[in-house]
Amino acid sequence: MSVLTRDEAQTRAQLLDVHHYLVDLDLTTGDETFESTSTVRFTARAAGDTFVELKPATLHSATLDGAPLDPAALDGNRLPLSLTEGEHELRVTATMRYSRTGEGMHRFTDPTDGESYVYTQLFMEDVQRVFAAFDQPDLKAVFEVAVTAPDDWTVLANGITERQPDGTWKAAPTPLLSTYFVCVAAGPWHSVRTEHAGLPFGIHCRRSLAPHLDADADEILAVTKACYDRYHEKFDEPYPFDSYDQAFVPEFNAGAMENPGLVTFRDEFVFRSAVTVTERQTRAMVIAHEMAHMWFGDLVTLRWWDDIWLNESFAEYMGYQTVNEACSDLFPDTWIDFGVTRKAWGYEADQRPSTHPVAPDPEAVPDTASALLNFDGISYAKGASALRQLVTWLGEKDFLAGINIHFKRHKFGNATLADFIDNLAAATDRDVHGWAEQWLRTTGVDTLTPRLDGEGLHWNLTVDRAGTRPHRISVGLYDRDPSGDLVLREHRELDVPQDAPAELTGPRPALVVLNDGDLTYTKLRFDEVSAESALRGLSRVPDPLTRAVVWNALRDQVRDGDLAPADHLAVAGAHLAEETELALVQGVLAFARHQIADRYVPADERPAALATISGIARALLRRTEDGEAPGLRLTAVRAFVDSATTPDKIASWLDEGTVHGGPELDPELRWRILARLAVLGATDEAAIAAELERDPSATGQEGAARCRAALPDPEAKAAAWSALFDSDDLSNYLFTATAQGFWQPEQADLVREYVPRFYEAAVALGDRRGPAMAEAAGRYAFPAYAVDADSLALGERHLADTPMIPALRRKLVDQLDDLRRALKVREG
Repeated sequence: MSVLTRDEAQTRAQLLDVHHYLVDLDLTTGDETFESTSTVRFTARAAGDTFVELKPATLHSATLDGAPLDPAALDGNRLPLSLTEGEHELRVTATMRYSRTGEGMHRFTDPTDGESYVYTQLFMEDVQRVFAAFDQPDLKAVFEVAVTAPDDWTVLANGITERQPDGTWKAAPTPLLSTYFVCVAAGPWHSVRTEHAGLPFGIHCRRSLAPHLDADADEILAVTKACYDRYHEKFDEPYPFDSYDQAFVPEFNAGAMENPGLVTFRDEFVFRSAVTVTERQTRAMVIAHEMAHMWFGDLVTLRWWDDIWLNESFAEYMGYQTVNEACSDLFPDTWIDFGVTRKAWGYEADQRPSTHPVAPDPEAVPDTASALLNFDGISYAKGASALRQLVTWLGEKDFLAGINIHFKRHKFGNATLADFIDNLAAATDRDVHGWAEQWLRTTGVDTLTPRLDGEGLHWNLTVDRAGTRPHRISVGLYDRDPSGDLVLREHRELDVPQDAPAELTGPRPALVVLNDGDLTYTKLRFDEVSAESALRGLSRVPDPLTRAVVWNALRDQVRDGDLAPADHLAVAGAHLAEETELALVQGVLAFARHQIADRYVPADERPAALATISGIARALLRRTEDGEAPGLRLTAVRAFVDSATTPDKIASWLDEGTVHGGPELDPELRWRILARLAVLGATDEAAIAAELERDPSATGQEGAARCRAALPDPEAKAAAWSALFDSDDLSNYLFTATAQGFWQPEQADLVREYVPRFYEAAVALGDRRGPAMAEAAGRYAFPAYAVDADSLALGERHLADTPMIPALRRKLVDQLDDLRRALKVREG
C-alpha cells in the first residue's frame, strides 16, 4: 500500500475541486465484511492523471462518468484516473473488511450479551478502509451517508439520521468536511437524548453499559452544555453542525475523535467501577477537548499534516482552560492535573531523539506515515503549554481576538501555521511571528535556575537560563513561619532573559519557586537553600499548584540523574501522606511505582522501593478511615495492591470482597488484585476462570488475558507469546492486555529468553497488522523491565539493521532512549 506524500497531495489539490460524496454502506452482509458504494462529484481544473484511494477486500466495479474502469487497475490502494477538464462523477462499489484493530470500520461483539456494534475511525488515511475517496484534508466536500443496518440497530452519523420507509438510515448532508471526519456508528445503542441551545444532544453506549451511563448522564451532559456555552462566549463563530452526539465505543485506540457532530470516545469513560474525581475530571477535559475541535480542526482544518498542532495543541489548551472556567464547581483546578500528568508527557517526549518542533517544517512531514508519528506529547502537551505561555505573554483578549479573525477568514476551509500567526498578529502589536519562531520551530526543554546574591535585607535575584526561549514567569518567594509552614511573601512577575536582576527587600526567602503558577514550559532547578526547603517542607507549601511545580522539578532531577531515586522516594514518604491534592498523590505514586521501582533502581533495591510505596499507601489508608476522602482511599488501595510483595493481605481482601474499612471490591479492584496475585504466583487458571465467570464483560475478558499472561509459568508465557505474535486473532484491546501481563520484573529469569525474540516478532506483526498494532506492540509488548546494557545493544542493532514500519521504529526509538536513561540513572 502506498502512503500519500505531501507533494502528491499538493498536486492533486491543484488539479481537483471535490464537491460531494454519496456514501452507501450495507452492514447486513456478515461479520467479516460489508458492502460500500461511493459516488463522488468533482471538477478537474485541467486535463490530467490522478488517483482515488481505497483498500477493499474486493473491488467490484468503478465507473467514471458512466464509463467502466478496469478493477484490475487498482494498484495497492490506488485506482488511477485519467481526467479531462471539467465536471466528473466517479462511482466505486466494493466489499470492505471490518477491522479488529480500531482502524477503518471496527466491529465488536459484546461478550456480555452477544450484541454487535460497528463504528468508523477514519483518521489520517483510514477512510480508504470504508469507501473510495480523495483522501487528504484539503479536499473538503459535502457528505451524504446512507446505511443499511440490522432491524434492531440505530445508526448515528455526522448529521441527524432518520430511518427511511425501506429500513435504511440516511444522515443529513454535512457542511464541507475533510474525508477523515466522516463517521458512522451503528448498533443497538443505549441512548440518552436531550436538547440544548436549540440543538439535539445525545450520549450513547453499548446496552450492557446502560446502567453506568445512566448513572453519569447528568454529569456528562452538564459538562457538555457548560463547555458548549463557554465556547460560544469565547468564539464569534457559532457551533457549525446540526447536532451534537457523543458515542462511547468499544476498543477505541485513542481517547476520543473529534468527528463533527458525532464525537467517539473510548467507552472506558463510562465508568463501571469506582473512580476518583481526577478521573472524572479527565473525562470532562476530553469532552471539552473534542468540542474545541469543532472549531479548531473541523470548522478550520489543517492543509497538510505538518500543522497537526493547530488541531491538537489548541484543543488541549482549550480543553483544560474551559473545564477550569465552566466546570469549576465540579473540578476546581484542572491545571494541577495537567502539570503532573500531561506536561510530564511533553517533557519526556521533548528530550528523546525523536523530538520535533511543535510546528515542524513541512519537509519534515513528507507523507502520512511520517505525520502519524507526531501525535505525541509534543503536539498535545508541549503545544498546549506553549499556548498557555502565549496567552500569558499576549493577554487573553488579544489571543481570542486573533482566534476569531482566524475562524472568520478560514471557516469551512483549510489553513496553515502562517495563516494562523498572521491572524494572531492582526490582533496585537506584539511580535507574534518572532514568538512563533522561538517557541514553535525549536525543540528541547529550557532549564531555569534561580541565583540570589546579597546579604541582610537586600538581595538580587537572577534567573539563569539554559536554552533559547523567552519566558514570562511568576516567581514565588516563600518564608518559613514559626510553625514550620512555608508562607507566600510575594509573587514577582519576571521576563527571562532579564534586563537586570530583580531586587528583593527583606530576609532571604526560604524557598524561591520559579514558574510558580506553571505558566511556561521549562525544567526548573533550585538554589541550594531552596532545594533544602523543598525537600524538607514540600507538604508545608500552601498552594497545590506550587507543590505540583516542585514535584515536577524533583521528577526531572531524578530523570536527569541529579537526584537519587532513593532520595525522591524518601521525599514521597515524608510528604505524600499529608498531601490533600488527589492529582498530586496519583501522579507522584505513579512515577514512584512505574519509573523508580520498575526501572530506575537496581533489582536488589526494588523490594525496598516497593516497601516505601506500600508504606505511603498504608499511611493514606489510615488517614482516610473516616471515609471523607474516598478518592485518596481508592488511590491508596490501588497503590498498595500494585506494590504488594507478599500475597496474604490482598488475597484476604479478594476472599472477603472488601478492603477493611472500605471500599467493597468492584470489578476493577478484583481484577487488579488478581493480576498482582498472578505476578506473585499466588493464583492459578481456575481462579482466573472463576473470576471471568463472575465478570464475563469485555473488561473481564481483558482482565483474564492480563492475569493469564502474568502467571509465572513457562506454559502460560508460551501461550501468551503465541497469542501475541503467532496469530492475528487478538483484537487491539486483548493484545494490549496480554502484553501488559507478559513482562514482569519479578519474573526476569522466566522471560529472559523472550527478550531477543521480541524484535523480529514485533517487526513481523507490524508488517502484517499495520501501524495501530505496531504501536501497541512497541508500547506494551516491549521488554521494558530488562534494564541492562545487553538489552540496549540488542535493540540498537535491530534499529540499525532491520527494516520496519515507521510507527514501530518511532516507538522503539523512544523505548530504547528510555532504557538508556534508566541505565544512566542506575549508574548514578
